[in-house]
Amino acid sequence: MPVHFSAAEMSARQHRLLAEMARGKLDGMLLFAQESMFWLTGYDTFGFCFFQCLYVGADGRAALLTRSADLRQAQHTSNLEDIRIWKDAVDSDPVRDLVAMLADLGAKGRLGVEYDSYGLTAYRGRQLDAALAGKAELIDASRLVPRLRCTKSAEEIVCVREAARLSDLADKAAIDLLRPGADEGEILAAQHAAIFAGGGDYPANEFIIGSGADALLCRYKSGRRKLDANDQLTLEFAGAFRHYHAAIMRTHVVGEPRPLHLSYHAAAKEALLACEAEFRPGRTAGDVYAAHARVFDAHGLKSHRLNACGYALGAKFTPSWMDPPMFYEGNDWVIAGNQVYFAHMILMDSATRTALCLGRTYLVGEKGAEPLNAADLSLVAR
Repeated sequence: MPVHFSAAEMSARQHRLLAEMARGKLDGMLLFAQESMFWLTGYDTFGFCFFQCLYVGADGRAALLTRSADLRQAQHTSNLEDIRIWKDAVDSDPVRDLVAMLADLGAKGRLGVEYDSYGLTAYRGRQLDAALAGKAELIDASRLVPRLRCTKSAEEIVCVREAARLSDLADKAAIDLLRPGADEGEILAAQHAAIFAGGGDYPANEFIIGSGADALLCRYKSGRRKLDANDQLTLEFAGAFRHYHAAIMRTHVVGEPRPLHLSYHAAAKEALLACEAEFRPGRTAGDVYAAHARVFDAHGLKSHRLNACGYALGAKFTPSWMDPPMFYEGNDWVIAGNQVYFAHMILMDSATRTALCLGRTYLVGEKGAEPLNAADLSLVAR
């Protein structure tokens, strides 16, 4: 498969990275996050569960060290020309091979490292520090590329909008099956089918689905059940296109809604719209959280809400589609135009076993937020 973006787009991304490296006085970057590699080169794989590293020099030279299983993957999906292989063997040492590659490339000085990434385990990180001690100064640059990725280009926004379209198809697929006796597995299958049939990708993490008492869970878990005549179903899912995500979160009701479902839904909708009003350039992630907390607390729901209410979205890989920043108290991340955010209002009342969740994805414009999916925020009851 080719790189999914134009040559001009990929060149612009590289220039943005090199500019930030120059600002931080970095002579090179050691990229371990798969998201960083995909964003910069188009390289698309789940092989980051094994050791691999993309080196980028201040002069723009790039070289990938990976396994033989990913050689053709890198050749077919990226714009990389320098691809090197470390060999699987009883005595293999990929960090040693990385040090040799860096020496061959003349890499030295201040090297930024993506320490905070799923692609670099603590075990390999310790090896890296020891192997490069005295050879280079390693600087934690884990936040550099994620900050660049947060602001989307026009070509990226096209992918985000397509992901949002797919998320709405998945939303409709679930609602169409909502009834007493419906199997959670059938609902989950219908959502995935809608996305795959529409040209989408696997999401970066599992969809959340839970009914009855399980509707109060904010994570996927194994096991299925059928919906009762009076029930509640919490769903959190995302359309994914070229790995870009657009998420929705809903709690639906089977049968007659409880009074708490109605009052909690009204509060969640109010809180979501209050957060939406904060999605404009110059506001902060902390401002978004404060709006969420202010509304829920005014309704006496502080004990039922969470300590975070959303996060950025973009091109992400397993195990999570969450990107920084997250919306929590005091987060001073400044929101800017062309950024994509998912806001989720989550109420979990353990005493009454009542759940009510409501969330959708937004694109920040120069003057405010554009909802990209879940246009109808009404409580669904079947």
